[in-house]
Amino acid sequence: MSDAVRVGLVGAGPWAALVHAPVLAAGPSTRLAGVWARRPEAAAALADRHHVPAFDALEALFDACDVVACCVPPDVQAEIAIEAAGAGKHLLLEKPIAADLPAAERLAGAIREAGVRSLVVLSWRYSAAVRSFLERSAGFGALGGRGHFVSGALLGGMFATPWRLERGPLLDLGPHVIDLLDAALGRVTAVEARGDRLGWVGLLLEHEGGAVSEASLCATAAIEPHRSGVELYGRGGVLEIDCAAAVGPEAFATLTAELASTVRSGDPHPLDVERGLHLQRLIADAERQLG
Repeated sequence: MSDAVRVGLVGAGPWAALVHAPVLAAGPSTRLAGVWARRPEAAAALADRHHVPAFDALEALFDACDVVACCVPPDVQAEIAIEAAGAGKHLLLEKPIAADLPAAERLAGAIREAGVRSLVVLSWRYSAAVRSFLERSAGFGALGGRGHFVSGALLGGMFATPWRLERGPLLDLGPHVIDLLDAALGRVTAVEARGDRLGWVGLLLEHEGGAVSEASLCATAAIEPHRSGVELYGRGGVLEIDCAAAVGPEAFATLTAELASTVRSGDPHPLDVERGLHLQRLIADAERQLG
């Protein structure tokens, strides 16, 4: 682990405890360097679990790491990530990258100016099964497609957090579905949104090259487990991926390996802050239409 990239974790909530901390601590390409959170007792508990220090100040965390991994609400993430970029730290960002488009633009600008590298945790895209699906989609000749992410997460449980309850499924689930449709069918150039922003949201997406796709998003359907995936249709039939089944521990191991590789090489990753900004622009337009 001596050559592992040191990652400092910002946040100590359920997702940080379930995914970020154990994945970053597992190595071999990354090493969890410590934890900082707005609730010191939560930071201490998570840090103790992984035998790393809990920091009282963000600056102390920055001094101890090469990469700052954010696992906090979008408005908090943008503010802290801008500060981390200014300190010369590479970034692992959650989606969405910010609470709104102006903050996302400021964050992307700060990362560009600092010349640091970034990865966004679009977890589907690190799955081997999803990557195989995208490789096959390149020669499939799809006319269009549809994607969905339907869950009951906002009915209660660890994901029923204030920002999700306030903003609904579009800001939370939308990045996954829009990103995968964009990657499979061509860059999304326009979005039309309908529905209830806190209930069922339907999107019509126009892609470069002429394809059209539909996305359905809901986080208040009483189903367990959640259902998510993408289907492409063309003269050759149908090409589909069940994303709920595709993403497991191997996807997060790939994420940490690629994070370390990006930091060491200095080469930008295709799922960096610019990708997050592209998705945030589309979501901001859709939210505006929903009112």
